[in-house]
Amino acid sequence: MQLKGLHHISMITGNARANFDFYTKVLGLRLVKKTVNQDSPYTYHLYYADEIGNPGTTLTFFEIPDAIRGSKGYNSIARVGLRVPNDEALAYWEERLTMFHVKHSGVYEQFDRNVLDFEDVDGLSVQLISNRRNEGVAGGTPWEGSPVPSEFAIIGLGPVLFSTLKKEKTDRVLSKVLGFDRMGAFEDDEKLVTVFQVGEGGNGAEVQLEGNFKDAHAVEGIGSVHHVAFRVEDDAQLREWVEYIQDLGYPNSGFVDRHYFHSLYFREENGILIELATDGPGFKTDFEKERGTYVELPPALEDRRAEIEAHLTELDTDI
Repeated sequence: MQLKGLHHISMITGNARANFDFYTKVLGLRLVKKTVNQDSPYTYHLYYADEIGNPGTTLTFFEIPDAIRGSKGYNSIARVGLRVPNDEALAYWEERLTMFHVKHSGVYEQFDRNVLDFEDVDGLSVQLISNRRNEGVAGGTPWEGSPVPSEFAIIGLGPVLFSTLKKEKTDRVLSKVLGFDRMGAFEDDEKLVTVFQVGEGGNGAEVQLEGNFKDAHAVEGIGSVHHVAFRVEDDAQLREWVEYIQDLGYPNSGFVDRHYFHSLYFREENGILIELATDGPGFKTDFEKERGTYVELPPALEDRRAEIEAHLTELDTDI
């Protein structure tokens, strides 16, 4: 039942158009799926990833225009990581973000790796991390149509930062329940951050955990992370996880069919929403059909297409 690393990370955006422009035209990711939130189908759910949407490369966004603005603080996923190939790529990104007037930290060293911090159009905290020393989970395949040269392109998800008030509780869930190993620690903004990795390890299988006594409780909304998903091999293992999490008494969703993968959701004791998701079936997509204004719906929602599309704003995703 060992987890394989990060699967995807899901956020909230207030504007699908601005979100699409930023993640495809600035960050150079591919929109591999334009669909709807299966639990609230009058809203978009956008998936950005590598060339084919390999597990471990995907950022997803729920568009909720009327949501409140999220605020940073404890009991949240405070930062999203993205991997780039090496230190030279980070230098490229420092110039590219400056060119697009995106404020950033500049390149600096953190836990013996070079990183660069910035915020997206909604204020989401993002960190680019050099994959130069990575020996763990492999990255994905850059999108050939990206405006970013392949040698500098984002190749997958990197470390996510959990910020919690009662750090020991989340530590126990990561190490005792989910099977992460402690790899060390570093100081960041006067907070001690513990580094955990799972499976093959490396930047694509890392969670960082800080105890946060400085800030207020985070408020979920536009510009915040909704949940993080970790990779499970297949349905058989996922069903074992369902039984295990239920036996431990965590509030959970049970087995959920998300069409592109199958999932289990539960909240750890500080309230962070964690998903376990299978590698398959994957994003089997006719990318030509996905361009323009077409919205893909899972089979369970296809007979409601006219009703659903009437509630969506037009979003032309033909770059």
